[in-house]
Formats: sequence, C-alpha cells, structure tokens
Amino acid sequence: MELHTPHRSSRVGWLRAAVLGANDGIVSTSSLIIGVAAASTGQAEIMLAGVAGLVAGAMSMAAGEYVSVSSQSDTEYADLEIEKKSLREQPEKEQQELAEIYQQRGLTPELSQQVAAQLMANDALAAHARDDIGITDVGKANPVQAALSSALTFTIGALLPLLVAWWVPLPILIMAVAGSSLVFLAALGAVAARAGGAPMFRAAIRVTFWGGLAMALTAVVGRLFGVAA
Repeated sequence: MELHTPHRSSRVGWLRAAVLGANDGIVSTSSLIIGVAAASTGQAEIMLAGVAGLVAGAMSMAAGEYVSVSSQSDTEYADLEIEKKSLREQPEKEQQELAEIYQQRGLTPELSQQVAAQLMANDALAAHARDDIGITDVGKANPVQAALSSALTFTIGALLPLLVAWWVPLPILIMAVAGSSLVFLAALGAVAARAGGAPMFRAAIRVTFWGGLAMALTAVVGRLFGVAA
C-alpha cells in the first residue's frame, strides 16, 4: 500500500529552467523574425537572423542559468560551512535553536527538545540545513541541470517559429509566425501548469499575453526602422 502522497514540488528545479527556456525561445525568436520581417527584409535575411538568434539565445540561456544557479549553490555551501562550524563549537546552542524552531511550529517545549535531540543525534547538519537554513534536496541548486534544461528547451522553442518562417511564403510570414507562436505559447503555459499542478487556463493566458505584447512591440520597431530605411 502506497502511503506517500506524490508532490510536484520535486520538479521545481528543472521545470522552472525548462519553462523559462522554452518561453524565451518562442518569444525572442518569433519577435526577432517579426521585427526583421516588418522592416521589409527578404526571407533569407529573416532566416539568418532567426538562426543567429537561436544559437546566441541558447548559449546565453545556458550561461545565465549556470552562473545564476551556481551563485545560489555557492551561498548554500557557505551557509552549510557556517552551520558545520557552529555544530562543532556550540552543539548545545544549536540544539536549543532547533528546539525553538519546533516550538514556533506548534510543539510543546518538552516535545520540541526531544525532537531536536533525536534529530541532532541522527544527522545534525541535515536537520539544521532543512529546518534552520531552509535547504532541502527538492530545492537544492543544480547548475548543470538548470543550464542544460534551459539551453535544450530554448532551442526547441526557437525552432518552432523558425520552421514556420521557413515554410510559409513571405507575404503571410508575419501573421503566420505571430499566430503560430501564440498557439505554441498557450500550449507551453498549459503543459507547464499541468506539470506543476497549477490552473492550466490561467497560465496559458498569462504566457500568451506577454508573448503577444513582445511580438507586437518588436513589429512596431521593425516597421519604424523599415520606413526610415
């Protein structure tokens, strides 16, 4: 008999990076294609700009995620080193600190002392990492996973509007890329919400709105530069 209820929070690390990468891939590439197309550029130049945006964006996402999550990992490591030192030098104080945390969560003073003592005896550092610092296995930083997830999903997201721009004729390229990208964004929002256990419709609308706004603004800029040229 299964007693453990499955939770979706274990997916938060890779899911955040994956959704961010895919969303950015669709929005940035479709916006770039629409902006260049609005400037009355040929299809070959549009595709070249789109491919360049895909490569640059994927590398940027990977590097950005790796640096960002590495900073989080470094902070976690530094906090754990401080906690290790405190446990070596002041174990009684650390146990009392843990007991006070459990009292604040509703345990009686006597029970909180017993729980703190047992957890300290079993794995003091793990207990303090989880209940004092807030570091858990679920939310622990993983720079490589975040970087790979972002780069891969950015590439997949960017390929969608690129393929549309490649297949459709130039006169309808802007409308085709914009329309298909909004559909892709809505689907992404719904799938991400489903994976995270959140309302699908609200997530789809949110992602679609901001993606549509980005494409519209880029089209306006492209049109202005095209007229100026």
